[in-house]
Amino acid sequence: MNAIRDTLYGFPTPPPRTRTKPLRVICVGLPRSGTESLSQALSRLGFTPYHGWDVVFDDPPYAQGWARLAERKYGDASHGGDVVITRAEFDALLGHCDAAIDTASALFTDEILQAYPEAKVVLNTRHDVDAWHRSAIRTLVEEGEEQWPVWFFSRFTADMYWLWRLYMTFGYPGLFRGRTIRDGLEKHGKRVYREHGAMVRGMVPKERLLEWEVEDGWGPLCEFLDVEVPEEPFPNTNNPAVFREHLQNLMRPRVTRGLMNFALTVTSMGVVVTAVALGAKGKVGHTTIKGVSGVIGGWVRSLY
Repeated sequence: MNAIRDTLYGFPTPPPRTRTKPLRVICVGLPRSGTESLSQALSRLGFTPYHGWDVVFDDPPYAQGWARLAERKYGDASHGGDVVITRAEFDALLGHCDAAIDTASALFTDEILQAYPEAKVVLNTRHDVDAWHRSAIRTLVEEGEEQWPVWFFSRFTADMYWLWRLYMTFGYPGLFRGRTIRDGLEKHGKRVYREHGAMVRGMVPKERLLEWEVEDGWGPLCEFLDVEVPEEPFPNTNNPAVFREHLQNLMRPRVTRGLMNFALTVTSMGVVVTAVALGAKGKVGHTTIKGVSGVIGGWVRSLY
């Protein structure tokens, strides 16, 4: 299966990114805990954050790299939950950034904290766990996992395939300990949220840890990071419509490409079936059928 998957969807391994500046801050709050606002705030403070949307809009081979890490952590039972992801492996994917937030740090919290023990850590939270849980169900499940057209077309575009594998197959189901994201969130979501915070507090010394909510604004964040407080208002983007717009901007061109690839794949298979049928009737030689199948097979692989 892996060979077939890599033939259809695999990208060549991209050149590893080079760390040009230290990873100064790791924001380990789970999705829907003010990650978008915090990412924008860090940018305005002069940081270069690697946010969940950066994974989505990154070059597809790097998304493939994140998906493989997620599969290694959440899909491989042989390590008993004790997986090691090295600093070099993280650097190869986010070495151009000096802050990590959302996907990279939420799905791999214990691994990234161990890889960068000198970084400052922000535990971005929401005091209302029930509100967080409703938001996570709405965005991760109803507008993500349960969008069946996205799942369908992820089988016909390689970049969507790896993103689906990262988030919907391994990452969020593994994080929330469920067969699916909905299963995990409904059965364990609130407990995972609380246990996640407890794990971070147990791993990070108090002098390197800031527990922070969007309502806290610039003050505690800037003091912790030793930067000046901007004069502008703190960005507040906790808006489901913003999330939906991001998702639509991501999906629109990829769904279009997936639809084209699906149509071309169906057409190609129709040509092969027709050739085989004619061959069975003796109207087309076996050499011709083999040639047609080889050409179309290469064509289909090139689509993805």
